[in-house]
Amino acid sequence: MKKQLFKYLFSTRLTAVLFIFYPTAMAFGTFIESWYSTDTAKIWIYNARWFELIMVFMAINFFGNIFKYRLLRKEKWATLMIHLSFLLILLGAFVTRYIGYEGMMPIREGATESKFLTEKTYLTVYVDGEINEEPRRKKLETDLLLSEHVNNDFSWNNDFNGQDFSISFVDFMENATEGLVIDESGERYLKIVEAGDGNRHDHYLKEGEIANIHNILFTLNKFQAGAINIRLDAGLYFITSPFEGEYMRMADQFKGTLKSDSESPLQLRSLYTLPNFQFVIPEPALRGKFDIVKAENQSDAIQNALRLEVSSQGEVELVTLLGGKGTSNDPKQITVGGLDFNLKFGSLSKELPFAIKLNDFIAEKYPGTEKSYSSFMSKVTVVDKSPFDYEVFMNHVLDHKGYRFFQASFNPDEKGTILSVNHDQWGTWITYTGYMLLYLSMIGIFFIGKTRFKDLSNSLDKINLKKKALTALVLVFGLTFTSLKAQDHSNKQKSAIDFDSIIQADAFSLEHAEKFGELIIQDSGGRMKPANTFSSELLRKVSKSDTYKGLNSDQVLLSIMNNPAVWYNVPLIYLKRGNDSIRKLVGIQLKESIFRKTAEYAPLLSFFDNKGNYKLAGPLEEAYRESVPNQFQKDFIELDRRVNLLYSALEGKVMRIFPIPNNKNNKWVSFPELKEANFTGKDSLYVQNILPLYFQSLRLAQQDNDYTQAESLLESIYGFQKKFGSDILPSEDRVKAEISYNKYDIFKKLYSWYIYAGTLFFVLLLIQIFKSNKIISITVNAFKILMVLLFVLHTGGLISRWYISGHAPWSDAYESMIYVAWATQFFGLAFGRKSTLTMASTAFVAGMILMIAHWNWMDPAIANLVPVLDSYWLMIHVAVIVGSYGPFALGMIIGGVSLLLMLVATKKNKEKIKLQIKELTIINELALTVGLIMLTIGNFLGGMWANESWGRYWGWDPKETWALISIMVYAFVIHMRLVPGLRGAWIFNLMSVVAFASILMTYFGVNFYLVGLHSYASGDKIITPSFIYYAIVFVSILGIASYFKSKVLYRKSDA
Repeated sequence: MKKQLFKYLFSTRLTAVLFIFYPTAMAFGTFIESWYSTDTAKIWIYNARWFELIMVFMAINFFGNIFKYRLLRKEKWATLMIHLSFLLILLGAFVTRYIGYEGMMPIREGATESKFLTEKTYLTVYVDGEINEEPRRKKLETDLLLSEHVNNDFSWNNDFNGQDFSISFVDFMENATEGLVIDESGERYLKIVEAGDGNRHDHYLKEGEIANIHNILFTLNKFQAGAINIRLDAGLYFITSPFEGEYMRMADQFKGTLKSDSESPLQLRSLYTLPNFQFVIPEPALRGKFDIVKAENQSDAIQNALRLEVSSQGEVELVTLLGGKGTSNDPKQITVGGLDFNLKFGSLSKELPFAIKLNDFIAEKYPGTEKSYSSFMSKVTVVDKSPFDYEVFMNHVLDHKGYRFFQASFNPDEKGTILSVNHDQWGTWITYTGYMLLYLSMIGIFFIGKTRFKDLSNSLDKINLKKKALTALVLVFGLTFTSLKAQDHSNKQKSAIDFDSIIQADAFSLEHAEKFGELIIQDSGGRMKPANTFSSELLRKVSKSDTYKGLNSDQVLLSIMNNPAVWYNVPLIYLKRGNDSIRKLVGIQLKESIFRKTAEYAPLLSFFDNKGNYKLAGPLEEAYRESVPNQFQKDFIELDRRVNLLYSALEGKVMRIFPIPNNKNNKWVSFPELKEANFTGKDSLYVQNILPLYFQSLRLAQQDNDYTQAESLLESIYGFQKKFGSDILPSEDRVKAEISYNKYDIFKKLYSWYIYAGTLFFVLLLIQIFKSNKIISITVNAFKILMVLLFVLHTGGLISRWYISGHAPWSDAYESMIYVAWATQFFGLAFGRKSTLTMASTAFVAGMILMIAHWNWMDPAIANLVPVLDSYWLMIHVAVIVGSYGPFALGMIIGGVSLLLMLVATKKNKEKIKLQIKELTIINELALTVGLIMLTIGNFLGGMWANESWGRYWGWDPKETWALISIMVYAFVIHMRLVPGLRGAWIFNLMSVVAFASILMTYFGVNFYLVGLHSYASGDKIITPSFIYYAIVFVSILGIASYFKSKVLYRKSDA
């Protein structure tokens, strides 16, 4: 019995069950978190005992396999280290869970704190009574994880000096707050609003009582010396304050004074300012009952409500406690059965062995923005036996006496910081040791000892030798692809002909327009970029073209600024095919032809009726109201964006070319915004007149083609920018590089080149298998060179984007897509040395990835980084983990090709087909192994980055969870050969295709369907593209059909 138990615990069958059940549970956890809440996912999945039991069985299974497969041998040390590293990582997770703890520490500037609030929430009860006529206290405390979406249940049965009492759960409400429930029979309350710590707080002052708000006393109809006394008499309100102050009436900005110890009329909806304190009384006193209610604005609701039933000696009383993460309220007292109960719910306040003083908090913003932060930093002093100063900011941690402090957040008024506190020294070091062993062992797989990877490489060489002795087979395989190109404006509307002629007649010279394109503007996100970047984005997004009537983007932008009225009538806005309801709504006449009935472009004016009403307003309201808009509604949303982009250009406010002198945020403004900027003296005269003079000189230059004066004025604008904005101006080389990048638009061109070249190369290789000659061999070699050239262009594009943006080109959805395409092509070339079919396949896949990157829901514009991404970890973690998608994509396409080859197998060609499939299967396993190693290392590097940024290396964030799911899925695929019944080329290649769905979910699904810390990498929320459903159907049919055909190809003993 014992032997059978150990045999099962160490079996590959149990490994397979665990590797299926564990990631499935995690996948459900990510969706539960999105549908309900993080706490719900923790209760049902992540913190559940059954989930931890799975990890225990996994540890036992890993440990047993060390001996089962004799991994203690010298030549197997790399594989041994992998198993040991996962055991250490699991051990570290348990130490962190049960020994480590974390919390939050808010500190205001100038304050010194030695306590922090725990991340866990606790129920604490103090029971007071007497024993032998002496007062005694009994303390009960436990941590609680609750959610209103689950069936919460707990109870305490205890006694105090022999007197039994019980405390049991009744109800739980998330996002709760104390609020006034209107009731004519209730008491009178006056609402007082203050923001002493930078956050809004509502207080209710009960008539006849005294309230303490930040150590300032308030009363309503109960005079108290030293308090702010408010008196209500016959509907009129009066205020008496012991402090001097002033007030400002919000309706008309009227200001008045508040004299100390002197009664005066109370001004409702006015901001009262006292020394170090401000408050507003927004409305008259109301009658009602003060109770716990659901918060209307969840951003302000940081607490939950826990309702309990307390009973003793036949007495029962209900009590509701407010609390939650990051809050520690005073206990609420009740008396039941002669015992006094003091109950509170929320975070515990833990004492540090030292104190921290916040000397200064600094929040830096991107140029010209108010809420777009580039970084934030806390300058602190650690008050200990040997005090020292330190700066805490994102990715820069304070580590002292086993406690680690991270820059988590800050108060809205930027006068206080919120530090994340972590105490998990043992858990961190055990886990990091596991990480280090993992990195070393996975690198060792490639070079040291006898490993599966080296065996596969040797097998591949033998197959290549064998192939040279065999003749090829005939395979007819045709593919037709069409590239997507922006169409020329062929559908001319009669009403626009005159406007087009005006535009072309008034066009400025190309040479001068290009110089204008070098002028620097500041976008809404604070990024400094040449005007050419905006003009290129404008034309490509609005009209889906790079030019208009022979004018390039810079000429179009100059023309818009010179004569915006004309451009209201120009059919520039692209109308997507297939949605005729849009054309009917805007009143565009449909052009009929044999093939289609459509009008492709519309002028801006057509989107407004005679009264100036926006025609898309109704459909847009309906579209935004839908949680999942249909395709027609999405068309309206996309069209609205194009309309607004063109309107912003015509309005002129996007052309922020004038830096405000001595502005602390380095803000720049456009010509229409000059009045708001308060320029003075000569600067005011300059900015008010320079653009009118410039365009006047341009119009004169059209007559004699002499742009000398215009260029001189353009140079003076640049000089003004340099004088007052030199600190943030990009270098001349960087500007020229960005203009070249915009001009060539390399990634948009590459996707069609990759698809064309990859498809033709693939067909040629299939012909070569059938009949090889010298011409075909030369052509194949030419295609190999072409693949390398395309990769070089791709690499050059990435380097250019890196240089222009100043950060690694994989920081958002679009950049990561072009990087995944690069990685796919890179591994295709690497493995293509031994299989040219692999090289051709990956080129096609790279093209498809780039094509997806240029769909409407991905913005190719270069943007500033959010603070957490401004780190060297971006280059390490993201490069490795996103790069792993390349070999996985390679494995997916090779698996598909292998299954297709099975379909064409016959008795005559089966030996040659088997040899080809064996080669592809080996390359497939090699590719998946490389991908798995990169994904594993990348994911745990991400854990280290998270530990440096947020104070925890694992928090069940959906992105990291799905990366772990993908690791387990591909680990299962690679280890299927060890599981009886799951061996063979067919099941392996099919699973390499199916497993890619986990990568798609990790990359796309998390960003668009789930919630988490990786929101900075998200695009707009979209519904599942229809091609996903087609792909599922195609893979299902391919898998079933190839299964039966594989019976022809393999004997039962081989399968």
